[in-house]
Amino acid sequence: MFYYVKGPVAHLGPNLAVIDCGGVGYACRTTQNTISRLERGREARLYTYLNVREDAMELYGFFSENERSCFEMLLAVSGVGPKAALSILSSATPEGLASAIITGDERALTAAPGVGKKIAQRVILELKDKLAKGQLPAGGSESYGGTGVTVIPQNKASEAAAALAVLGYSSQEVAQALKGVDLDALPLEEIVRQGLKRMVK
Repeated sequence: MFYYVKGPVAHLGPNLAVIDCGGVGYACRTTQNTISRLERGREARLYTYLNVREDAMELYGFFSENERSCFEMLLAVSGVGPKAALSILSSATPEGLASAIITGDERALTAAPGVGKKIAQRVILELKDKLAKGQLPAGGSESYGGTGVTVIPQNKASEAAAALAVLGYSSQEVAQALKGVDLDALPLEEIVRQGLKRMVK
């Protein structure tokens, strides 16, 4: 319904940003990462997600489309609601979340308040599984021997490519973004971050 809202930031609170759009204040639930990039009185654009329930409609807003994509991706995991998704994305950047899923790093997810080991395991299991089954673009995966079994290689280049694919980029976009990045010297999260920077230019 809403792709984004744009206007001066009227109010900032814990996990809340109010954007003044033509005299109407849109209350957007959001992450601490987004709030840290906003300033009251300055214009901002938040990419939105409208969550409709029987008893309420809640608007969520994010500084980047990548963060919104990660939020929607987390909501698709059984047992993960908007509150847990916001908590995870307040503790991890989109590229950090993607690398945690690909590498199976539970600690990166349980660092988020209110997110226990079971939820972290479920996020990793369901999202990594979707990537492996090709339900998400799998730029870093290969199918071997015509068996239809998809294997995610365990080197940094492939893990970075898979992490970017989790964020919704095609294999061609990923390959182009990783050209020239020092894959041997940089840690995985920095490789993903640099790839993202190149794609948003």
